[in-house]
Amino acid sequence: MKRILFQTTLALAGLAVTTAAEHVVLLHGLCRSSKSMEKMNEQLSELGYTVHNVDYESRTAEISELSEEVISAVLLECNEQQADKVHFVTHSMGGIMVRHYLANNKLPQLGRVVMLAPPNQGSEVVDKIGDWKAFKKLNGPAGQQLSTAESSVPNQLGAVKFQLGVIAGDRSINGINSMMIDGDDDGKVSVERTKVEGMSDHVVIHSTHPMIMKNDDAIELTARFLKTGKFADDTAD
Repeated sequence: MKRILFQTTLALAGLAVTTAAEHVVLLHGLCRSSKSMEKMNEQLSELGYTVHNVDYESRTAEISELSEEVISAVLLECNEQQADKVHFVTHSMGGIMVRHYLANNKLPQLGRVVMLAPPNQGSEVVDKIGDWKAFKKLNGPAGQQLSTAESSVPNQLGAVKFQLGVIAGDRSINGINSMMIDGDDDGKVSVERTKVEGMSDHVVIHSTHPMIMKNDDAIELTARFLKTGKFADDTAD
């Protein structure tokens, strides 16, 4: 299993872009808001990207509807601003929305995609408690579509056909959830189930599911993948 552990703070020198025509769309996860992606927004903006930190009501509809409405709207903004390239950085269910959109729509200016803790093969937590009334009320229609069943949305989308880097976490602050999950996990998703056929790179960091998008290592890795298409730093000694 590939793991990258950083002992220092952000080292983003050399990862800046040369033109603001490269756009990055940030998509938060289920039951979160754009505020959760603000640190990522600030760091990528400082590197020269034009960043769209999207806020959407994640609990109001199924994944297919959220995907089409939310991503279509932000891509219209990107086109109006004459984006040459559009990257995506997602947290959790946001990654499944991107997979759904790109499986059903063409995006000629698509750049690279980084997914943070995505349930690419679903989550055992949904298997165990997805039918509970409290779960349904909290997570809405989309939350019930993220099980590990073959019929679940992520497992029906198939292999990805774009440049994708996946960052998984292996720390949990939710012991009850972790007892439902096989193998290393972040409290919501197992490391193994973040993987998807066709991905370009995969890395594991010491982070929990709810905080991975604010993790300095995750931000540095995200910036590197957007720039180079891989997580490894070839300039390191």
